[in-house]
Amino acid sequence: MAQFDFQAIGTTWRIDVFQKLDKAEEASLLSRVKDRIDIFDKAYSRFRDDSLVTEMSQKSGEYTLPPDADTMMSLYHDLYLKTGGLVTPLIGNLISDAGYDAKYSLKQRKELEVPPAWDEALEYKHSDKGHPPILIVKKPVLLDFGAAGKGYLIDLVGEVLEANGVTEYCINAGGDILYKNPDKNKGPLRVGLEDPENTEQVVGICALQGGSICGSAGNRRKWGNFTHIINPKTLTSPTDIIAVWVTAKTALVADALATCLFFVPANALTDTYDFEYVLIRKDRSLEKSDGFQGEVYSIITR
Repeated sequence: MAQFDFQAIGTTWRIDVFQKLDKAEEASLLSRVKDRIDIFDKAYSRFRDDSLVTEMSQKSGEYTLPPDADTMMSLYHDLYLKTGGLVTPLIGNLISDAGYDAKYSLKQRKELEVPPAWDEALEYKHSDKGHPPILIVKKPVLLDFGAAGKGYLIDLVGEVLEANGVTEYCINAGGDILYKNPDKNKGPLRVGLEDPENTEQVVGICALQGGSICGSAGNRRKWGNFTHIINPKTLTSPTDIIAVWVTAKTALVADALATCLFFVPANALTDTYDFEYVLIRKDRSLEKSDGFQGEVYSIITR
């Protein structure tokens, strides 16, 4: 068994590999994982001066995206439509102006403005016949992929592990988890659900047999009246829901839907996506899908 602990994209990573590797294999695998993370970060981070996203915020034009962009961009566009524009990558300027900027100032810098509509600012061309995907930026705009980007990166790191012969592993990036367990006899991974109002205790346990669990709550990134989740139409952070957890086959979907459920009911998403969820409202009442594997304690059940 190998274990890797490191910092990347502003969070703590822990990767457990449940297979025997020698020291050379461990070093090579960790190097490849970190290289993949850096490639992703250099394309999609709004916190780096040298990223593609930062370049788009300064200059309109036609941009060639990485080959992996289709999966994430297609999901974002679908969720943009399903949430009526409430989940959007065009929220970067709004979040930054509210204080969650590249310097983590956590101070509102200026009067907030509603982000532009997708069609007003962007035109996306899927990859086709060997050609990479293209994003046409009609006017400079700061994109933010925080709703799903970390989840997608977790999946991509999983692909690196599997391409190097690793089939049993657990990736934990800041509490968002991808678990691959081909041997179902080993039983599920038990994941604690952190109480958003008391980080020293949990409100329940998820029994993750395989796939991903991602959570979202405002308690970790909170300043003034804002959290990292901001409604692009009201220019305020949601307060009715205080925590959401979603399980799905991929971390991309789990991460994205954990944000969506702050804005839309689950039945707006179940026709397209296969997932289970738990959410806690500010009055400590609980909403849980029937298929969620696990239990929640000390909560008023709805």
